[in-house]
Amino acid sequence: MENSMAIKKQSFEIEKTKIGLMRILVEKQDPSSKEADDSTLRRFLRSRDLDVEKASNMFLKYLNWKRTFVPNGSISPTEIRHELEQNKMFLQGSDKKGRPMAVVLASRHFQHEGGVEEFKRFVVYLFDKIFTRMPPGQEKFIVIGDLKGWGYANSDIRAYLAALSLVQDYYPERLEKLFIVHAPYIFMTAWKMVCPLIDQKTRNKIIFVDKKSVKSTLLEEIEESQLPEILGGKLPLVPIQNS
Repeated sequence: MENSMAIKKQSFEIEKTKIGLMRILVEKQDPSSKEADDSTLRRFLRSRDLDVEKASNMFLKYLNWKRTFVPNGSISPTEIRHELEQNKMFLQGSDKKGRPMAVVLASRHFQHEGGVEEFKRFVVYLFDKIFTRMPPGQEKFIVIGDLKGWGYANSDIRAYLAALSLVQDYYPERLEKLFIVHAPYIFMTAWKMVCPLIDQKTRNKIIFVDKKSVKSTLLEEIEESQLPEILGGKLPLVPIQNS
């Protein structure tokens, strides 16, 4: 026990030192990074195995992207009209550790005239909504992707890759787990195309749940009172724009 505590304390001190070094590097190259708190820098550091140079480059890239992609600081519902009209993303409840939970009904996703750029704005809109629900001391969230009824008409490889790229490149150490439930056999064809393009850390967070044990598997992480009704729980789905 004492040895474990000592190791944790040592790890904390190492991270603290590296956060200080990273802050010096990024503030020198981009003064706006002064607004970033230690928790944000820590997430980027951890995603790069505490390599200060790699984490700094990643964070600076994020700042440049955010200025360009979200110039107003947030995404307006008017910028993602087609996505919201599909009524496929919901946000309510939390897991046993207090992590906010999002539910996506994949069979409601179709390509539209807004294209991948609108879909990416939609993902950022989702993240911002989730972060406003984060309890103190919590930084991660859970996603349940329900693929019941998914067919080739819903397949959108570019959108899947865009979402995963955002998670990996600009929101590191935010996703705790992505549970994929009711995945039809034909989905695996699309998955085989996407999987090799996902980094190992992100891939480890994606869990395909056996169709015979969906509720029991989810109940290991989520109380029944917090689980959506469509998955055997007690919470009604709340569209993300209403959450």
